[in-house]
Amino acid sequence: MKKDNNRKEEIKWFLQVSLIAFVLSIIFSFISSEAVNLLSVLPAIIVLVIVIGIGILFDIVGVAITVAKEDEFHAKATKKIKGAKTSIDLIKNSTKVSNICADVIGDICGVLSGAISASISMKLMQGTNIPFDLQFIISALVASLTIGGKALGKGYARRNSTKIVWILGKVVSKFKKERNR
Repeated sequence: MKKDNNRKEEIKWFLQVSLIAFVLSIIFSFISSEAVNLLSVLPAIIVLVIVIGIGILFDIVGVAITVAKEDEFHAKATKKIKGAKTSIDLIKNSTKVSNICADVIGDICGVLSGAISASISMKLMQGTNIPFDLQFIISALVASLTIGGKALGKGYARRNSTKIVWILGKVVSKFKKERNR
């Protein structure tokens, strides 16, 4: 019976996260592609760097949530320090939180950075007489920055998971009412 409930929960989560990813992808893709097409090269590069940074940041949060220890927040929760109960809830739901942060947001940022880099390369090639396709170089640069940033971020997240989850717990608690335990 418990196995059937787990399977139903997994299917429910699959449907929820897929729908969230679909909606967010449409929204972010539309906004970024429309905005980037209207920008000149330098502001488009700034948007690209921001998108890469958001992907790295959410990957850091996803890793931190996964490795953080719940017991580090119990004393704070007992003292009713704002954000502690939220931090505990985030850790208890680390699989889902990590999935949203690292996979949904991270993957959307990856797709967006690819689309933005394509737009930037087209803008650069239209304004110059470069005899080769810049997209390969720009794509490789974006991939290396993203992968390198996430590699650095993972180590940082493991070393500072309590601090990261604590900050996240305080921020999230501002948007939700903490229940008494």
